[in-house]
Amino acid sequence: MKQVNVGMVGYKFMGKAHSQAYRDVPMFFPDAPKPVMKAICGRDKSGVEQAAAQFGWESSITDWTELVNRDDIDVIDINAPSNVHKEIAIAAAKAGKHIFCEKPLALTLLDSREMLAAAEQAGVKHMVGFNYRFAPAVQLAKKLIDEGRLGTIYHFRAWFLQDWIVDPDFPLVWRLDKNIAGSGSHGDLGAHLIDLSHFLLGDMSEVIGMSETFIKERPMPSSMTGLSAKGSKDAPRGPVTVDDATLFLTRFEGGALGSFEATRFASGHRCTNSFEINGSKGSVKFDFERMNELQVYFTDDAADVQGFRRVLATDPAHAYMDAWWPPGHTIGYGQTFTHEVVELLRALSEDRQPVPNFHDGVKCQAVLGAVDRSIEERRWVSINEM
Repeated sequence: MKQVNVGMVGYKFMGKAHSQAYRDVPMFFPDAPKPVMKAICGRDKSGVEQAAAQFGWESSITDWTELVNRDDIDVIDINAPSNVHKEIAIAAAKAGKHIFCEKPLALTLLDSREMLAAAEQAGVKHMVGFNYRFAPAVQLAKKLIDEGRLGTIYHFRAWFLQDWIVDPDFPLVWRLDKNIAGSGSHGDLGAHLIDLSHFLLGDMSEVIGMSETFIKERPMPSSMTGLSAKGSKDAPRGPVTVDDATLFLTRFEGGALGSFEATRFASGHRCTNSFEINGSKGSVKFDFERMNELQVYFTDDAADVQGFRRVLATDPAHAYMDAWWPPGHTIGYGQTFTHEVVELLRALSEDRQPVPNFHDGVKCQAVLGAVDRSIEERRWVSINEM
């Protein structure tokens, strides 16, 4: 397979990130099949036309059903809001298209299972967009754990902190509407933490959580894109129907304990996506705001030099970095999507399922749902109940 023709649904924040990834691949990863950006789809004709010209797509359309049925499309990339993921993905599977879908996979666990079933029945490849797995420093943490260099893992604590809706007059964007987004900080930010923990430590057995919506109503927006919006504080107000913050505790099947915090009300935190892992032989700490670094501690270091060391994950010894710049020259947020797309393209060429795929999306959705049930019923909930 020398090239893969891509059709994409969505053209804003994630649409731009995915488009950059497709454009990066031929320059930096020439061993992977070349992605051909055939068509981009969005409801607003002028908006999607502008995006096509800006991002480098061959054409634009406004009807996703037309896109999934085109004979010249191999992969359907879905990065539109969560409420349309299921319908588009199932239609794409029935049309024999491979699928790359942003997280969270669906609005509910049931919907995500139906998406997986449709993809499996159709025999197509499927991938879910958990891009933070693909930071080289996260890959290094995974390597240290898998090689036993941290010993028995005791703790996984993670937090994803943002502050973009702290202002009570910030407009009621779609991410604050449960019918469109499915959930708030829990499904948007917490999903990334959950997937990282699955990637690094394995499955969870049970959870208990709590959540809060601090601002109950917000002014309606006049326009919105990505994480920004315009509106007047004097505009009519509507209800916020998702969580502003969710915290939960968990037990992992391997015996480790975990704590998770996702909030959009942490003033001063733009995108603090972090975790710390403690084991019997050492620990690691990661903060995406310093995404090229992993803090590493080993208990067997000599007593006079013990302490966390900063490892700059930019050497060819680190995942993906031999394709980029000389050691010490860092990469950024966009490159996590490039690595994600490389995994997808290589999987298609090798006739295997990419990782993470819809199985991982369903597993994440089960934890999200278990935490929601725990909050509603005020008790520990087993993942097996879901």
